[in-house]
Amino acid sequence: MAGDFCFWDLRRTAWSLSRRARAQNPLPPLLLFTDPARTPDPVAAAAALPPGAAVIYRAFGAPYALTVAQALRQVTRRGGVKLLIGADPALARAVGADGVHLPERLAHRARALRLAHPGWLVTAAAHSLPAARRGLALGAQAVVVSAIFPSRSASAGPPLGPMRLAALVRAADGPVYALGGINTKNARRLLASGVVGLAAVEGLSPR
Repeated sequence: MAGDFCFWDLRRTAWSLSRRARAQNPLPPLLLFTDPARTPDPVAAAAALPPGAAVIYRAFGAPYALTVAQALRQVTRRGGVKLLIGADPALARAVGADGVHLPERLAHRARALRLAHPGWLVTAAAHSLPAARRGLALGAQAVVVSAIFPSRSASAGPPLGPMRLAALVRAADGPVYALGGINTKNARRLLASGVVGLAAVEGLSPR
């Protein structure tokens, strides 16, 4: 099947990373981030995710965002996958999403969103230890730290690598996901990092 080779090692590694964390905090162990250029068919990518994973739909203001988000909601409900909307709480409400993912600059909205929507999962991006601590202190239930490995993302900075990621996780004082250049070849290098799960764009997109 199209995405099998992508998912196997990522899925196995993600579930191994989060096994102990899930007993205390049931966060999805695997996050798919959509991207207009690198995820041309986000609905197909979401449909290929295993139950218990999550997809973060980032529309970036696209005029068709509502249509895609509605299709994602249908697919994720059928597959037992959570749906988070990137940086757009109004769209999340409109489609009955499971939460939102906030860019680093909007992390200050996390606590208010959780108070307004007690059932939502609210995560935030972080590109440094101070940003990770800040996102968690401001109410995010987890932060997504990037970039870990070299990435084709236009916004990716210098890669942290597994050792610096592990140091960041120890100091962050809360749940951390790893994002950036993660694929089936390097996922297992993060087993000792302490992250609660893995996040990817192309690494979780069907070929």
